[in-house]
Amino acid sequence: MQPDADMNQGQPQVSIVVPTYGEANNLRPLTELIAEELAKAGLSWELIIANDESGDATDEVCADLDRQYPIRLLNRTANRGLSYAVIDGAELAGGQVIVVMDADMSHPPSAIAEMVRLLEAGEADMVMGSRNVAGGKTDESWSLFRHLNTFVATTLARPLVVVRDPMSGFFALRRADWPARDRLDPIGYKIALDIMVRARFSRTRVREIPIYFADRKIGESKLTMREQLKYLRHLYRLYRFRWPRPVEFMMFALVGLSGVIVDVGVYLPLVGLGLHHEIARAISYWPATLSNGLLNRAFTFGDRPRGAIGVQLFQYSIVASLGFLVNWGCYALLTRNVDFFAEYKVLALIAGILAGMMFTFSGAHKLVFRKRL
Repeated sequence: MQPDADMNQGQPQVSIVVPTYGEANNLRPLTELIAEELAKAGLSWELIIANDESGDATDEVCADLDRQYPIRLLNRTANRGLSYAVIDGAELAGGQVIVVMDADMSHPPSAIAEMVRLLEAGEADMVMGSRNVAGGKTDESWSLFRHLNTFVATTLARPLVVVRDPMSGFFALRRADWPARDRLDPIGYKIALDIMVRARFSRTRVREIPIYFADRKIGESKLTMREQLKYLRHLYRLYRFRWPRPVEFMMFALVGLSGVIVDVGVYLPLVGLGLHHEIARAISYWPATLSNGLLNRAFTFGDRPRGAIGVQLFQYSIVASLGFLVNWGCYALLTRNVDFFAEYKVLALIAGILAGMMFTFSGAHKLVFRKRL
């Protein structure tokens, strides 16, 4: 992938990467403000516009700006999306420091100089522009719904990082510290969160500086329901990256709960049709097992190499059947040999369910959905 214009002679101190889609009208005021602020700070710079086939006047605007400013346009036609636009733009950067910011004028270029100072002084390995630290602020025009949406998204991400504004898209790193492409795996638009989690920066080496987060004046927000769903998928992948076994087990348990619903949903109609309850129970177990196998294959162990679906479901049914025997055997052993559980059979039932679930999870993890086939 090649940029549309050659880089100006000499290496700049700062490379500013701006992912865009339909932001042509914001590019001139953004570039002029960046130029003004970095001239005050005495910093040399380049601006890399990573554009996802906007279909607007981005090409013409960038060509016009290139006559006066060190700007490069990268037109992207594959693997579109904000996060990979940032990654592609960062790979072209020649500056010692890479700054990532939005094109919609929500991020203040006046904060760039402080970001660069902290990185060059060795006081941080990553600097975030934050709305949630002392001195930070969000535009007064934000609606209650938008505040609530951001609060929920931030709360869901906070266990992964220690920063107060993990949703920020305004951040800076030294180019030498930018993680290799194969270390990142973002979905959607929160590339900074992906970098913080996967690059494993020391929690004490990520600094936040206060910013005023302005609302866009030109254009429309790209935050759609589809992007929010991508964010939830991204969070799940990050949690699984940070705590793989606990997260897999929790997902396995949720899938098991859905299997109970399938089991009961088949069992009750069969009994209602007059089938003997034991026969109905024997029949209803298998649709639930099939459902669990499919869901675990798709979600719980979705990052594993795929084998033939029929083979894996057959293997899973065997493991699940053995897990059921462990479940029943634990229950029988406790109720027959321990007076406490003989009196409180529900607790023996719960113990059996947990034992059977652990057995089935281990078997599925190690035998059915193996990391190496």
